Amino acid sequence: MSNLKALDDKIKLTEKRVLVRVDLNVPISNGKVSDNSKIKKITPLITNLIEKKAKIILISHLGRPKGRFDKKLSLKPVALALQELMKTKIEFFEKSYGPEAIEKSKKIKPGEILLLENIRFNKEEELNTESFSKELSKIGDIYINEAFACSHRAHASVCEITNHIDSFAGRMLIEEVNLIKMLTSNPQKPVTCIIGGSKISSKIGILINLIKKVQTIVIVGAMANNFIKYKGSKIGNSFFEENQDNLVKNILKQGEIHNCNIVIPKDVIVSKNYNAKGRLKNVNEIDDTDIILDIGEKTFETIAKSIDDSKTVLWNGPAGYFEVKEFSFGSKKIAKKISENTKNKSLISIAGGGHTVAAINRFGCSDEFTYISTAGGAFLELLEGKILPGIKVLEID
Repeated sequence: MSNLKALDDKIKLTEKRVLVRVDLNVPISNGKVSDNSKIKKITPLITNLIEKKAKIILISHLGRPKGRFDKKLSLKPVALALQELMKTKIEFFEKSYGPEAIEKSKKIKPGEILLLENIRFNKEEELNTESFSKELSKIGDIYINEAFACSHRAHASVCEITNHIDSFAGRMLIEEVNLIKMLTSNPQKPVTCIIGGSKISSKIGILINLIKKVQTIVIVGAMANNFIKYKGSKIGNSFFEENQDNLVKNILKQGEIHNCNIVIPKDVIVSKNYNAKGRLKNVNEIDDTDIILDIGEKTFETIAKSIDDSKTVLWNGPAGYFEVKEFSFGSKKIAKKISENTKNKSLISIAGGGHTVAAINRFGCSDEFTYISTAGGAFLELLEGKILPGIKVLEID
């Protein structure tokens, strides 16, 4: 489906320096990687390049150091985590570009792996400068972008570099772009989208884009509080975004125009605080001191029926405050239902966004989904129909 420049088997990689932009922006706690799911995703690509006897040089960022060195955001712990996963030596280099990095790249042997220091320690990375990109390109003979999560950024290691070196889209990046484009252009219908998050204003573009193309949109999480309130029920002390009635009204109106069923919670789990026990209430029973922290059983049954009736499901945004067991019912049941139907009914299931992925991993459902995107902004912007700069530069004219 995509017209991205792919690396095919005709291109010989033996003894070539392959510069790969990856996404190793992982959580680090006490100097160690606390979640290696993003690292796991790139191991098949590295294994493939080792088999092809390429010299592998990895570029990544970690956090937002704003162009300055920050020891807490060094990729050194990531090199150790990757080494543990790959069961092969990963050489970490304290610089991310320049003559020494170029020299180092020439000295590694076929099948060896070099991880460069955090690319965002250089302010030129985010400025997407030509001189910096040219210098960066000299570290490799071939460039592969396998960092879909960064492809909505016009940064040097994602965009400008492609003007100075033979550049290709990685297999995983192509797969992800294709799946999201399929979802927004030619999905297997009926389609249900479960959309959550805290702010309705940040998802408006996605909702308006999807309403025209899908059959059901389920609104969960704190975002749903705006809809519950708009429909005349109390939401107590629950989080909601102020001055968004016109947005809610427009979404409901667009749903009617495009014959898209907009589902909002009928019942919820409430509590007086985040540590107290939860109580199940219909939305018309919520009082002034309640905080909505999850969906209820009736709401889940409606969602489950919609999943059963669908051939494609997109999930972005947990149903509640799933980090606390008391309020994890909705997210857990949705994760289990989607994974069960993917396994048994050939449902195409796509999930994306950090909190959603964390929920799916927590409930042990990650192996059953058709595709789980670790990308946040890039995933959402592509869903919205935006052009991503890192994808555009790899398109075949």
